[in-house]
Amino acid sequence: MRQYIFGTGLLSAITGGVTLLRGLRNDEPFTWRTALAWLSWGITLALAVGAVVDTRRARRGRQVAGDSPVAKRQEKLLKKRLSR
Repeated sequence: MRQYIFGTGLLSAITGGVTLLRGLRNDEPFTWRTALAWLSWGITLALAVGAVVDTRRARRGRQVAGDSPVAKRQEKLLKKRLSR
C-alpha cells in the first residue's frame, strides 16, 4: 500500500491542493482563474487516483481499461506479483 500512497502523481496532486488552500487564506477574491485552478487540481487528483486503482487491478490480475497508462504493463505487473 505504501507504493500507492507515495506515488509521484498522488504526491504532486496533494501538494498542489495544499498550495491552493494556502492561496485561499489570503483575502483575495475568488476569480475565474482560481476556479480554473481548482478544476485543474480536481482533474489531476482524479487521474492520480485512477492510475493507482488501475495499477492495483493489474497486479491482481483483473482487466484494466485499454486507455489506461497501465494497460501496456498489465502482464508484466501480474507476472511480478505471481513470482512473489
